[in-house]
Amino acid sequence: MRHEDQFQKIVEREHGLRRSLSATQMSMIAIGGAIGTGLFLGSGFAISFAGPSVLISYAIGALISLLLMGCLAEMTVAHPTSGSFGAYAEHYISPWVGFLVRYAYWACIVLAVGTEVTAIALYMKYWFPAVPGWLWIIGFSSVLVVVNARSVDVFGSVEYWFSVIKISAITAFIVLGAYVVFFNPSLVAVAQPGHDASPAGFHHYFADGGFFPKGAWGTWVAVIVAIFSYLSIEMIAVAAGEAQDPERAVTKAFRATVVRLVLFYLVTLALMLAIVPWTAAGKDQSPFVKVMEAMHIPGAAGVINFVVLVAALSAMNSQLYITTRMMFSLSRAGHAPRRLGEVNRRGVPMGALLLSTSGIALATILSVVYPDASFTIMMAISMFGALFTWTMIFVTHYFFRRHWAASGRPALRFRMVGFPALTLLGAALTLAVTITTLFTPEFRMTLIFGVPFLTVLSVVYFVGYRRRPRLDQAATVIGKAS
Repeated sequence: MRHEDQFQKIVEREHGLRRSLSATQMSMIAIGGAIGTGLFLGSGFAISFAGPSVLISYAIGALISLLLMGCLAEMTVAHPTSGSFGAYAEHYISPWVGFLVRYAYWACIVLAVGTEVTAIALYMKYWFPAVPGWLWIIGFSSVLVVVNARSVDVFGSVEYWFSVIKISAITAFIVLGAYVVFFNPSLVAVAQPGHDASPAGFHHYFADGGFFPKGAWGTWVAVIVAIFSYLSIEMIAVAAGEAQDPERAVTKAFRATVVRLVLFYLVTLALMLAIVPWTAAGKDQSPFVKVMEAMHIPGAAGVINFVVLVAALSAMNSQLYITTRMMFSLSRAGHAPRRLGEVNRRGVPMGALLLSTSGIALATILSVVYPDASFTIMMAISMFGALFTWTMIFVTHYFFRRHWAASGRPALRFRMVGFPALTLLGAALTLAVTITTLFTPEFRMTLIFGVPFLTVLSVVYFVGYRRRPRLDQAATVIGKAS
């Protein structure tokens, strides 16, 4: 059997999802997924690790992300399917690796959903400090589960407008921040303990310990948070399985993401650090809110808090979508219960969706037991799946390109430049970041959780799933018109 025919069987077994996402929606989903709690709240953690040199941290994270997007875009244009990088790993490396990638990524994003709802509880304290966080977690989660349960069209529309709000707000922040820094620095004068109030300006980069107040190590550790911030850009590859025109949608979204990632992350952080001293960027609320409070613009801080709330809801909405599709793919591969691969009349795998809300339950429990540390705990645990998946995407791309060249098939319609050097560079950087977590107290749980998790998954695969036949996709599509 030809190699392309073998992959076509993977595509066919994931039949039942509807291809209705437009190229415009895909572009907004791609950038919308990457602009969430990682930027609006996680940037405060990154700044505390690195100080002003966090700009270098996010630049390294952006480089890794863009290399990842190039590899993914090439494979996705060649093979658009909801199983995405899990299916590619299964096909080009081995079914065992595909099993590990899918489950590690599913667990990562399920836990990332927990970080988003935890952040939502923190944001709501700005207006309602006396209301328990778990009430907000349950309330907002219920709404987004309903959105994802409707259809992919509803999801795409909601995510599109969420992303429009985020992008518009960040653009306005950049314009306002540039005005303050370059034309009216005296508008902001932040007083720090032991220092006189100082106006906005790039002198903040070199105050309070200089540009590298935590040294090169602090800058490198902050890359961990930067990658967490960029997490979800890879969801475009999963969403391609429900795109109307996958090749055009993926190519357009890749190009848009390249520009916007650099612009939105690096420019906004550069302006933020020029307006407010890095020592004032705390972890208790978004640094963006702190900047607006420092500007003393009536109501501005509340508006920004609303925007970061929307950003968290948007990211959570996207993550519920992507975890549902990854579990759907696992089921269709015969690696999860059969019911999780069934879709209803609206083309939604409801069983997979309901299981994917487990991160919300964990976040609710942690918000009650560890209200002040729940976000950090969820972020540290979810990081392993992200780092493992990203590393394996680079490795899979290496196998993919070598096989494609050896098979004598037509030239790829979209090609990642610099192969194999840039592919291997991406793999080396993500592996280095993964190892770094072991030596960072705040992220030590990443490998402490991750290595045993992979071991258990491997045992489960070889004992329970290695010889189990895959689902007959035709038998799992339900809800057709009678």
